[in-house]
Amino acid sequence: MRIPTMPIHRALMVCAALLACGRAHAAGCNFETQGEGRVAAVVDARSFRLDDGREVKLAGIEVADGIKARAALSGLLAGRDVILRGGDDTPDRYGRQPAYAFLADADTSVQGELLRRGLALVSPEVTDKDCAAALMAAEAEARQARAGTWSEATVIKNAESPGDILAGIGRFAVVEGRVLSVRQAGATTYLNFGRNWTRDFAATISKRIVPAFEAAGLAPKSLENRKIRVRGWVEARRGPRIELLRVGQIEVLGGN
Repeated sequence: MRIPTMPIHRALMVCAALLACGRAHAAGCNFETQGEGRVAAVVDARSFRLDDGREVKLAGIEVADGIKARAALSGLLAGRDVILRGGDDTPDRYGRQPAYAFLADADTSVQGELLRRGLALVSPEVTDKDCAAALMAAEAEARQARAGTWSEATVIKNAESPGDILAGIGRFAVVEGRVLSVRQAGATTYLNFGRNWTRDFAATISKRIVPAFEAAGLAPKSLENRKIRVRGWVEARRGPRIELLRVGQIEVLGGN
């Protein structure tokens, strides 16, 4: 039976009133067990190899600081027994099994720990409501404490500084600003954060995706003049762009 899902932005609203909810939701990503094993080596900042040869990629996060995240992952996992949980264990194109990893003697995911240390960001691909709530709460906890990468003022990009965003082409980024206008051109809706569409930052939504945003109470036109935070991969299409494929890529931060 499929577990009902909730967009990340709603999960964050549930948790925002009480940062301690991150620990209350410690088992939020407690999916069905995919297997277990002993960690033989940490491959990079979010993947490791078990002693039976399986390579595992940590699901639900994007790495914010690769060097520090790898060091932290080594400290957490090297030589330790882990339980792998998830909704889908289909290997990615590199043969890595995506999973939420739990130390055998802990009920908090490794992903949650990296987020709480400020070494990772929540991926918009998380759709399970409890898992999204737990991960977003852990990220919020790090942001509040200015832990890890959150100690740097530049971790959230300012939508009014397109040059800074453009410098991160191909990378995962979190961008915050006010939507000045919403326009549709062909099959694409543009959330414009500036007046110059050839230079300024914009988030785009494909026409086929719009119904999902409307169903979540995020009709594109309703976002006009709202302060929002978007997360995703930066592309260069004249100005910097982030394509919104899932509702969880948007967080509404305030009113008009």
